[in-house]
Amino acid sequence: MKDLKHLIYFEKLLLEANNELVQQAQKDGKVCVGYVCENTPEPLLNLPGTFSARLRAPRTGSMEIATYYLTSFLCEYSRALLERAVEGGYNFADCIITPDGCSMMNRCVENMELLKAMGQGKEHFFFEYMEIPMKGDENGLNLYTLQCKNHILKPLQEHYGIDVSDDAIRRAVAEHNRVCELIRAIGEFRKGDRPAITGYEFHVITLATYACPKYLLIDKLEETLEELKAREPLDPKAYRARVLVVGSEVDDLDFIKLVEDSGAYVCADRYCYGSLPGRDPICLTDEEDTLTQICRQYLRRGQCPRYMDMPKMIGRREYVAQLAKEYNADGIIYEQMKFCDPWAYEKMLGSHILRQEFGYPVLAVDRPYAIATSGQMRTRVQAFVESVEIKKIQKGGAVNG
Repeated sequence: MKDLKHLIYFEKLLLEANNELVQQAQKDGKVCVGYVCENTPEPLLNLPGTFSARLRAPRTGSMEIATYYLTSFLCEYSRALLERAVEGGYNFADCIITPDGCSMMNRCVENMELLKAMGQGKEHFFFEYMEIPMKGDENGLNLYTLQCKNHILKPLQEHYGIDVSDDAIRRAVAEHNRVCELIRAIGEFRKGDRPAITGYEFHVITLATYACPKYLLIDKLEETLEELKAREPLDPKAYRARVLVVGSEVDDLDFIKLVEDSGAYVCADRYCYGSLPGRDPICLTDEEDTLTQICRQYLRRGQCPRYMDMPKMIGRREYVAQLAKEYNADGIIYEQMKFCDPWAYEKMLGSHILRQEFGYPVLAVDRPYAIATSGQMRTRVQAFVESVEIKKIQKGGAVNG
């Protein structure tokens, strides 16, 4: 299969947190809003005059300093971010906003602030911490809306003079929706027996929309979509099983690559930094203020184990089963970052229910932040792919290759 025209460009952007598009947007006079969790509504970070950059720590090596402050029992994502901040890797950000999606990320950002690891030389730099509801009801919506108002809109206006009016928010939603529509349209090419894009390629493109200013990516996304319409589909013999990857954040390019190199085609992505439901467009009406509508939709569609009321917990497993059916997945890989408490419980229960009640083969794994070349993980994925093939043969189904 011929490489996509902009794939190497997207990969290059993901090599550094302070990539060339972040630098270009700041040269354009825009304020860089750093954030660390999908529970922070993106359109509110991309108002006229601002752009969002979800913090990552590509090419992470030693995390000794962060481990000293956070201990070795916190997830490697939080430790990798703190390590990179101490190294000065996030000095490009003009502020950072974090919700209490988990206590580990809160501790990470709190240590950034205590160590003065960010904001050097930036007079208006600020840290903000949001309280996020644990239930998806109306009380939760009221809390969510108030927190977004007090910890996103208000400080951006006070520190940088950003327009936070309803009209400005609607313009941000329009740009956000355009990116979502393009990603979803590109993702449609993963369906069917002969997909036109690999799971790795899709992961790279989607990840770039989180790590880079969206307005500078739209033209490349449009060109990629047109390119896919005429692209020769993937040979069915190139993969042995279609898998849905579910779980905590995945911003490591090597993990998806490892899965696909092991013979599985990643047909759908229900993880933090993914497109499902992270790239769902936001539908607005004129009957209610835009902020409340955004918060309601983020609250309702959120698949984070932070939400612990029964409808949300049951809904998370039903959502995964629905995606597996829609994208014709043969099996599910349920992953979590090592020491991630919320996803550890979710993975344990979710993988059992999806296996026992919905009948899908499930591989449950925990993984390091930067997986690089893990022989153990590769062996486990390969064994899972073989087991899926055997199940398909036993059921009389056809096996690719």
